[in-house]
Amino acid sequence: MEGAGSFGAGRAGGAFDPVAFVKQPQTILRILSWIFAIVVFGSIVNEGYINSGSERLHCIFNKNNDACNYGIAIGVIAFLASIFFLALDIYFPQISSVKDRKKAVLVEMGFSGFWTFLWFVGFCFLANQWQRTSPKELPLNQGADAARAAIAFSFFSIITWAALTVRAVQKYLLGTDMTLFTTDHLDGNPTIQPYPTGSGMETTETYQSPPFTENLQTSPKGYQVPAY
Repeated sequence: MEGAGSFGAGRAGGAFDPVAFVKQPQTILRILSWIFAIVVFGSIVNEGYINSGSERLHCIFNKNNDACNYGIAIGVIAFLASIFFLALDIYFPQISSVKDRKKAVLVEMGFSGFWTFLWFVGFCFLANQWQRTSPKELPLNQGADAARAAIAFSFFSIITWAALTVRAVQKYLLGTDMTLFTTDHLDGNPTIQPYPTGSGMETTETYQSPPFTENLQTSPKGYQVPAY
């Protein structure tokens, strides 16, 4: 993970480097997710509905309008979410509060994981409905390329959003190391430095006495020193 600060970003107030930001794997994944979302909902909106012998338009996915609506919905929301999180990535290093950074990472982690699941459901749903679509329902193979593109890029979106989820989890785990910040980042109070254990001051009073010293005058009476 890049960065030496909390939750994978540098310390607040650092200068923004556009070149380094674009080269980050997370930025590349967001741009790819943004492009894939455009392809999915754009293909369905432009060529996902056909008029087969009636004035009413039908979804090319087995005439199931729910399939088209689902693909458009998750694609549009993924498109907007990619822009939002891309802007958040730019602003993220300027967030000085550790709590706010944690909230942003949790939102990103939850949304990315949830949208990975929705893309997986969308891929399975569209592929299943396309498999059930009869060639007779698509005169001159109308809309086939758009359907295949929507299915393919739904699968690619699973990969990119899953990778973004992993990146968010890594940032969250990196942010749990609170030793990167002093306490004034948490509660606004200055850090209290403890007194050193060794101050270098010595007391004038000593409590040592010479060992094994005896005063013959204070020796008990009657004690005779043995002569050898």
